[in-house]
Amino acid sequence: MTAANLIPSLEPKLRDLLDTHRERAAAVDWAYHEYLPLAELRANPDALPKLSPTTYLAVETALFTEVNLPWFTSGLTQIFKGALAPMREFIHDWTSEEDQHAMLLETYLLLGDNGDHRERARLRKQIVRVGWEPNVEDHFQAIAYTAMQELATQVFYLRVAHFCQDEDPLLARALRRIARDEVLHMAFYRDAVKVHLIAEPNYIEPLVKIMLEFAMPGYLMPDYATRSAILSRQGVYGPDHYFNLVVEKLWKEWDVPGLMPSAETAREAQRKVLAQHEKLGRVAARFAVRNAPSAKDREAAVVARAQQELMLKFGE
Repeated sequence: MTAANLIPSLEPKLRDLLDTHRERAAAVDWAYHEYLPLAELRANPDALPKLSPTTYLAVETALFTEVNLPWFTSGLTQIFKGALAPMREFIHDWTSEEDQHAMLLETYLLLGDNGDHRERARLRKQIVRVGWEPNVEDHFQAIAYTAMQELATQVFYLRVAHFCQDEDPLLARALRRIARDEVLHMAFYRDAVKVHLIAEPNYIEPLVKIMLEFAMPGYLMPDYATRSAILSRQGVYGPDHYFNLVVEKLWKEWDVPGLMPSAETAREAQRKVLAQHEKLGRVAARFAVRNAPSAKDREAAVVARAQQELMLKFGE
């Protein structure tokens, strides 16, 4: 199909989504210093525990994704140039809300004297110098990509928070706070995709391209594959979490199997993604078995999953 730009008649619905987002964001407004353990450090300079190598790697990886905010904003601004007004306005809201994520993570690592600060600064500069450009072809693909990206980011933060809860509860609290921002952002994009699929089921064709080719925007950071492999092996975040908590959630929200496109190319794309979904499910199942948790971990995972469901409901 031709470029799938946003449907003009849906602008009032997108405006409603933006208004809802602004109401929710205002209700949970926060400042990053509120999630730094400043009082604890004043009382005891040694209050912060040293992070384990896995936790540090996870937080540093999140930081290295967040520091590319200038490029994300630039890329999304270019994508949505000429798009409907609510989409262009949302980019400004999104940027202002994302701005303090990197500051919170970096300051937390500095206060706890975690990692090699000079090396981390060097890598930050390298990452920002490389930049990021989205691999999307139209407005609709952009909202589909960002829906997946925001949900994957939210799940990652919640998984890391669960992993480090006993190690550093204050860090886990800060990570969950960032995750709440991500779920609000995801909800806006998720629902923007949904209203377009309802209005025009043939939009499944550009959606499928995004679902099949999705990669996190941080994939260009140094040693990304190695980082991902370690975090997966340690049970922090891997293919099983991605499939069950990201792909499956959006799959059901968008009712991908139940859409009834009229164009043959769209129906072919739907058949293709159905086959790929089944394949990803098998891969995720193998990873889940390989990383099967102990009874104690299963109990903790139930609690973490309950927290995550609350987060997702907050974004409904």
